[in-house]
Amino acid sequence: MTEPKSPLGLQGKVAIVTGSGKTRGIGAAIASLLAQHGVSVVISYVSPSTAVSAAGVAERITTAGGKALVVQADISRPDEARSLVDQTVAAFGKVDILVNNAGTGSPGPVLSASPESMATTFAVNVFGPVYLMQAAVPHMPPHSRVVNIGSVASKLGISGSPLYGASKAAMDALTFAMAMELGRNHGGITINTVSPGPVDTDGLPPQVAEKVHRAMIPMTRVEERTGTVEDVADVVLLLCAEQSRWISGQVISVCEELEIALSLSAKCFHPQNVLD
Repeated sequence: MTEPKSPLGLQGKVAIVTGSGKTRGIGAAIASLLAQHGVSVVISYVSPSTAVSAAGVAERITTAGGKALVVQADISRPDEARSLVDQTVAAFGKVDILVNNAGTGSPGPVLSASPESMATTFAVNVFGPVYLMQAAVPHMPPHSRVVNIGSVASKLGISGSPLYGASKAAMDALTFAMAMELGRNHGGITINTVSPGPVDTDGLPPQVAEKVHRAMIPMTRVEERTGTVEDVADVVLLLCAEQSRWISGQVISVCEELEIALSLSAKCFHPQNVLD
């Protein structure tokens, strides 16, 4: 993969992909695909338990001839978000692409949610991306890209994870509002959100993932399956491409079946139906 010629105009770019340390995660798929198109990628993870898999993600990229740097950072802390950007700039000189993929959320009803769990959900899912943009934008050349990884939970009102959905709705709102700020004031930087539905990753216990996917498959129209990490990564890749320079402030669903299933969301995603 020595200096591949990408038809998307991405060779020589530098990307930070948060939450990319899990082998079968969306972030790892995004980082790997960007690297295949000549992008130097920063693999960012937070938990010490993910250190080995994060190193493995980077090793696969470098073994294939790409460039990767592994950085541990808690993006919910402004100082660590800045450090992540600083280490990226020290290694590669700039930041062309920021993918805000790291996320968290505790299932359960709002009325019994603890202040700590609420604070953590919004600190990681909302404030973290803001801290990273504040730190990264001064190092981003004109026409750089910000891609947020949201969730269809921002639209569905999923009863099992209302605070998670609310945090992702806040991310959608930031995407809408910041498109002009980044575009007009910072050299045409674009910002978009990619919203997956149920995707087969290592982020859910197998028994939970299986029940969620089984509930969704009857509603699919294109194929009889749920999404994959590659489905999501492909959309992110296209948004990072030179050809997507006129797309900004958009929330793009990568789960077409759920957009027509609003009335069924409570049944499919209620904690008793998913976890029992």
